[in-house]
Amino acid sequence: MSAVPAASRVASPDEAASPQRRHGSLLGHWNSVVTSYYVIVGASSLLLVIGLVMVLSSSSVESLDKSGNAYAVFLDQAKFALLGLPVAIVLARMPVRFFRAIAWPALGAAIAFQSLVFLGLGCGEGGNKNWVCLPGGVTAQPSETIKLALALWLAAVLARKQAYLEQWKHVFIPAVPVAGIAIGAVLLGHDLGTALVMFVLVAGALFVAGVPLRMFGVAGVFAGAAVTALVLLSDNRMGRISNWLGGDECSASADCYQTLHGSWGLASGGIGGLGLGQSREKWSYLPAAHNDFIFAILGEELGLVGTLVVLGLFALLAFAMIRIISRHPDPFVKIATGGILAWIVGQAFVNIAVVIGLAPVIGVPLPLVSAGGSALIMTMAALGVVIAFARDEPGAADALAARAGVVRRSLAVVGLGRVATARSSRSARDAAPRSSRGGGRA
Repeated sequence: MSAVPAASRVASPDEAASPQRRHGSLLGHWNSVVTSYYVIVGASSLLLVIGLVMVLSSSSVESLDKSGNAYAVFLDQAKFALLGLPVAIVLARMPVRFFRAIAWPALGAAIAFQSLVFLGLGCGEGGNKNWVCLPGGVTAQPSETIKLALALWLAAVLARKQAYLEQWKHVFIPAVPVAGIAIGAVLLGHDLGTALVMFVLVAGALFVAGVPLRMFGVAGVFAGAAVTALVLLSDNRMGRISNWLGGDECSASADCYQTLHGSWGLASGGIGGLGLGQSREKWSYLPAAHNDFIFAILGEELGLVGTLVVLGLFALLAFAMIRIISRHPDPFVKIATGGILAWIVGQAFVNIAVVIGLAPVIGVPLPLVSAGGSALIMTMAALGVVIAFARDEPGAADALAARAGVVRRSLAVVGLGRVATARSSRSARDAAPRSSRGGGRA
């Protein structure tokens, strides 16, 4: 029996797949046309669930004390999440041309909504009067609507002027004056924290649009001068910064009191945390424990592991949005995604920097995690817009349309998929004419 020459032997599939090729196939799954879509949906959903759990844990004590119901704040947050979910789903199904068409009217409506703050309907606390209080106890924060509207408006304007963005006048008109009006309307309500986030949003949109870096340098000087003036003209802001830089010893009335207890909460959590619901700081020691400083409660109860999970989820959101920017051919989508990325991820890191003491207390929530109805709904709406962009990536729409049904996938997971397929095959054979099967009479 002659030996088969090595050159003529057919390699098996396992042998043919080299380690590099197998490794490449794994990377190929991560780099598929629907990666951005699934990463955004997954990371957003996990952050929302973590937020609801932490709002329940961090607010239960004070809710019980104020209203006799430990679930009061949590039920409000769950209600807002249920309101934001259909908004996000509807926006995620919209075509890109819809967002381009509504950019101008959306910004006009958002600024008009913000103007209600100065027409007798404004309310707030701590020197910040940036909410609208309507009859029946309904409150809303119009500045949150301006963020999304401004991102879409900047994308619509800058996408049409991309060929001219090397010139000052085309960058300046109309983007800078209109963005200045939107940010100025927020500053009139004394909400410097939200205005700073909007500055970051505008910078992100301009950067992705391709504005030269030399213009950012000049704009940064003017923006820094404006922020410095706003700080110097406010005793409240000056007090926060002086305490952050190391002023008088902290007391219950000092601005450093909140940061101090936030640091204590993070420090006492250690690696694995004290356990869910076991926070000590939420017992009225840490102000805004369920809102601006919820990250401190998360670190206290879930430890370093919990904080790293949240940071990782925001990093995944950033990765997916950067991927959309790099893959999508439409400049409108790129610029709008850049603005939303700068808003959500930038605000998250500003909030975390405040909690860990790297920045003075500014007063911005942690997106998707902190309690707050307007912020939660508009953040979910913005993520719905980005999901729509991810669905419009090259090849993504066809890949998503080719997916098997949810019920069929679920049956396959529990082992019933084969049973259902076998039954349908038997039914098809039984329904076939007898002459098409063997054994029939001639």
